[in-house]
Amino acid sequence: MRKHPFQYVLFPSLLLGLIPASVSAQTLLVVNQVDTTVSLVDPASGRQVATIAEKTTGVHGHEIAASADGRTAFVPIYGSTGVGKPGIDGHEMLVIDLPSRAIVADIDFGRGVRPHYPLLDPLSGMLYVTTELDKTVTIVDPRTRKIVGTVPTGAEQSHMLAISHDGKRGYTANVGPGTVSVLDLEGRKTIAVIPVSGEVQRIAVSADDKLVFTADQTKPQLAVIDASTNKVKTWVPLPGLGYGTAATPDGRWLLVAIPSTNQVAVVDLGSMQVTRRIDVAKAPQEILIRPDGKVAYVSCAGSGQVAAIDLAQWNVQKEIDAGKFADGLAWAK
Repeated sequence: MRKHPFQYVLFPSLLLGLIPASVSAQTLLVVNQVDTTVSLVDPASGRQVATIAEKTTGVHGHEIAASADGRTAFVPIYGSTGVGKPGIDGHEMLVIDLPSRAIVADIDFGRGVRPHYPLLDPLSGMLYVTTELDKTVTIVDPRTRKIVGTVPTGAEQSHMLAISHDGKRGYTANVGPGTVSVLDLEGRKTIAVIPVSGEVQRIAVSADDKLVFTADQTKPQLAVIDASTNKVKTWVPLPGLGYGTAATPDGRWLLVAIPSTNQVAVVDLGSMQVTRRIDVAKAPQEILIRPDGKVAYVSCAGSGQVAAIDLAQWNVQKEIDAGKFADGLAWAK
């Protein structure tokens, strides 16, 4: 059996009270970088009901994905540092059984590749994971837990990934190069690498797949890419440097996390202007919109909380306690 350079230990029931070892019908999952834990949040009560500890030595996960049936979570172990910085390179992805709250397996990439963002394509059933140091997106079959292929990105630091709703196109935000790679997921090849800025972060697609969004990290502006031409179509001024983004299912709005102002900016996709700002807890990172389109969850790393925003009233319903440096979000149904 191959020895790993680091080991993990599971503490499956760091609970707030006594609750059964089962996952509710709907669960919000939160990755807490500093604590090296995953929070399980009951979205109805807005309470953290359990935590699962990675307890890796010197390394941690940033992001998470859930299987289609909501019973399994996947947490890539990125490493010990941030994108583009020296440190220990992660080589594996933990597999968590949510009903039992146990780490049941790990998927080994064979070498340090800094696996980062996992995303399940519901149409193909495949799990796509950015593997930065290989300049690829790795394809994993979540049922067999086997690596079945890769898609080259043609760029360094392919950190975040978005997939079109038909599962045919992938888009990576390549942080240091300041580019976006357009991927043919079926053909497993790079279609284009789009110059955007000196540095970019995060990426999202519109509800109709016609637009792709990434945040400029050199100026307070959002790049809007035309998916038909693979070129930057326009720029949206922001109140500060943007970070995580998410489009509403109705196609009307794009939410943008602004860590420097502790706000979420709401962009009207008709006028391409910020029409409102919503105050949230410190250092918002990632935005996840609930499948019914009624609530947006925003991880706030500086406070270790998740803000739940009512998308009808445009205000924060609840601030949910999670862990230190709350970051990656996923919805298990």
